[in-house]
Amino acid sequence: MQMTAKEKSFLRELAKKQREYANKPIMQERARLWKLHNLLKGERPMVVMEEGTFLGEILPRLQCESLPARQIESQLLHNICIHELIGDDKVIPDTFKIGIYMGAKFLGVSPQKTYAEDGVGYHIDPVIHNLEDDMHILSASEFFYDKDGVLAFTDVVNDTIGDILPVQHENDYNRWGFCMTQKVVDLMGMDNMFCAMMTEPETFHKLMRMITDELIKSLRWQEENGLLKLNNQNDYMGSGSFCFTDELPQSDFNGYVRSIDTWGHINSQESVGMSPKMFHEMLYPYYEEMAAQFGLVYYGCCEPVHEYWDSLCNLPNLRKISISSWCDEQLMAERLYGGSVIYSRKPSANFLGVNKELDEPAFTENIKTTANLVKNFKAEIIFRDIYKLSGNIGKIKRAVEITRELTEDIY
Repeated sequence: MQMTAKEKSFLRELAKKQREYANKPIMQERARLWKLHNLLKGERPMVVMEEGTFLGEILPRLQCESLPARQIESQLLHNICIHELIGDDKVIPDTFKIGIYMGAKFLGVSPQKTYAEDGVGYHIDPVIHNLEDDMHILSASEFFYDKDGVLAFTDVVNDTIGDILPVQHENDYNRWGFCMTQKVVDLMGMDNMFCAMMTEPETFHKLMRMITDELIKSLRWQEENGLLKLNNQNDYMGSGSFCFTDELPQSDFNGYVRSIDTWGHINSQESVGMSPKMFHEMLYPYYEEMAAQFGLVYYGCCEPVHEYWDSLCNLPNLRKISISSWCDEQLMAERLYGGSVIYSRKPSANFLGVNKELDEPAFTENIKTTANLVKNFKAEIIFRDIYKLSGNIGKIKRAVEITRELTEDIY
């Protein structure tokens, strides 16, 4: 469907509202605070409420009918709602962001997944059952980029709101693309992965070598095709954090973006349950090699990283590490004290995602615990994996307010 004049007029008004919010002095102040924070010179903990998992509860019903208009409307409303309903430390962009539509047929196969009705949980149907018997299935990866699609949508956005919000192309493929044990599980499932480590360790190392080589190859392919984008400003990275920094790109940057000019995110949620010794032997060398490909690294997501910190502390370029609700946060506070790694705390999603009402006393005590632990070094507090609000939209803003009240003076 072609965009109508009425839709275009409506979108232009939304774009003006986003620009108005983006130009507020508070956004410049947040950008300044993020930059200092990421340089380990922060003035207070940064607070982020990741809304993607409950976006359907806070976005108003779309008014546009044509597909391109709905795509534009959705992003504009998303940014507007962040400012009006959440009020965390996200900086409303003064651009309209378009992903570069990159993908891959990794190792020549397509993972088979059966999703639950809600579209969140899934079962993996293994492509590989036994490594020694099935490794021959794997081949070189195929990487692709929908250049025509990107250019076409860019033209539509420029024609509609480009004079209000300039287009910014971003590489969102790399936000989650370098989590190597996820690649293994996608191929063979969790049970088969753990069994292979025990019964076929040499072949498992061959698989990890292959995955690492293909991921590094993907970075070189992106570099050669001009697909890597600098992500040193208002760019999402890791599980909920943002990338503002003057440390990137590298000092020898000449306009040609390399992976070492960018932030990278890696994690190994699937290794939960492994002994620290096995993690160090079977996985850490490959994660170390992957971390070296980037200028700065955010490690972790939901896994309890304290189990493997003796290995992870040696990752090159490590700047942030995820302290999930399954992590021993006191132990990690002791380990990170005096160092150069930011404590990226993820409070339990249960406070906001289970009951309709926010249990303020319990929530407050939980945040107080973190605040007392991190008052002598740099931290950020990120709420994520909240899948429903049960109709109580106001509790997310209240949670941000409480967190700020408890943490704003601790530095």
